[in-house]
Amino acid sequence: MDRRRFLTAAAASVAGLVAGAGPARAASAGTLEAFPARPRGWSAAPPDWQALRNRLGDRLVLPDDSGYGTARLGFNELNDGQLPAAVAKCVSVGDVQACLDVARGHGIPIAARSGGHSYLGYSIPDQGLVIDLRGMADITVRPDGTAEVGAGARLIEVYAGVAAAGRLLPAGSCPTVGVGGLTLGGGIGVLARKYGLTCDRLGAAEVVTADSCLHTAAPGQDEDLYWALRGGGGGNFGLVTRFAFDTAPAPALTVFVLGFPAGSVPQVLGAWQPWVADAPDELWASCQIAGGTPPSCRIVGCWVGDPDGANQLIDRLVQAAGTTPTSRTVLPKDYLSAMMFMAGCSHDTVAQCHPTWEGGRLTRTGFVAVSRMFGPGPVDPGRVTELMTGASGVDLLLDSLGGAVGELAPDATAFPHRDSLASAQVYAGATPATEARAKATVDAVRDGLAELGATGAYVNYIDDTLPDWGRAYYGDNLARLQQVARRYDPDGVFAFPQSVTAAGSRFGRAA
Repeated sequence: MDRRRFLTAAAASVAGLVAGAGPARAASAGTLEAFPARPRGWSAAPPDWQALRNRLGDRLVLPDDSGYGTARLGFNELNDGQLPAAVAKCVSVGDVQACLDVARGHGIPIAARSGGHSYLGYSIPDQGLVIDLRGMADITVRPDGTAEVGAGARLIEVYAGVAAAGRLLPAGSCPTVGVGGLTLGGGIGVLARKYGLTCDRLGAAEVVTADSCLHTAAPGQDEDLYWALRGGGGGNFGLVTRFAFDTAPAPALTVFVLGFPAGSVPQVLGAWQPWVADAPDELWASCQIAGGTPPSCRIVGCWVGDPDGANQLIDRLVQAAGTTPTSRTVLPKDYLSAMMFMAGCSHDTVAQCHPTWEGGRLTRTGFVAVSRMFGPGPVDPGRVTELMTGASGVDLLLDSLGGAVGELAPDATAFPHRDSLASAQVYAGATPATEARAKATVDAVRDGLAELGATGAYVNYIDDTLPDWGRAYYGDNLARLQQVARRYDPDGVFAFPQSVTAAGSRFGRAA
């Protein structure tokens, strides 16, 4: 499910409880010029797909196979023009290694797909091999609270699995996102201020590197790889097949939604920024601004505690904003119910909170989205309002950071944005006919935010026209990340247009 669906579905849930580049993109995931010089022994001949089929059987899906039309798709409909040469549905580490043994060295892009939510479709490379990890989605919670999770698990499955053991893992709000991509890029979510990013909870990762070797990255073991996997972005260093997370006991939670009248964005955003910066770590809140004339906004949040504590903090925000909400809903939830609420799935079962092709009710969509990082100081609310004025159909989603996220140094993990006040995602639904116009609008908001001092960006909201994207994603961690990538993938087997090794090169310039 995309963030726009959350904007509408969460509101519908409240009411019930209280009453993407397409084929025209120049820098496609399959553009061969994005790759480094070919290593010695590289062959221009196609991979021996029959050899791989001998191992995988009908789990290897080729363009002429009946299931290809569905197997090739990512989440963003704007990427439907990308046509992989093959999709390998892997169920074991051995399957992943076999895929690499067959495809490596033949000049085709190779990428893992966990949930398929790569904004630019980098997990479904055109004329490349998709190593689909969806069949590796088991979840086991051990007595000590360690959750072992297959890289193909969707977030809704992770939430249900750890909740059944009375535990929690901080992660994102979109239920169909794969845990693999989310974790590797950092993992911003609704419990981050209290429990950290998803990557901060990573104790170990099972990784297949480009040479088909299996590594366990953990403290004291492949430590540079372990560092890079915590925020360095998916697809840069190897294919992670399994994670071990340190979970926490799941407490009672409170969710809340405040709607504010159109025209009040300067007051609400002006109050929200210092309010969330000074709030207890138990509070997470998102300021969601809808473009228009004038723009409008609402606050969606989660409090680790009971409704009384949440209401006291909400009262402070309302008083500081000097604006009476048009609606106010505060609801107690257990952990799984809170995550379902944030996913827009309050009225669904866990099975229903899945994509339609997996028996659920959640559909694919088309969108364009970009990002910036706010802070550490506040951004001028009046100028943000100006950026969103007239931008109908565009949403600016500000998800609070701070708290436990800021307790680590920027170089403690690969995720550098430890002093940021919030992540900013600029999002617009789009079709192929409206993509160019939507992209121009969200890019203008993105660039306007940079002029206000919000120059960083979040790699999980990957953006093919972001200026100086390597520095924006990784800051001072970029050079070390490039060293790790060259060590574990010296021949660029996993290279793609925005891989860390491309940053700063002629391929690293914005399109």
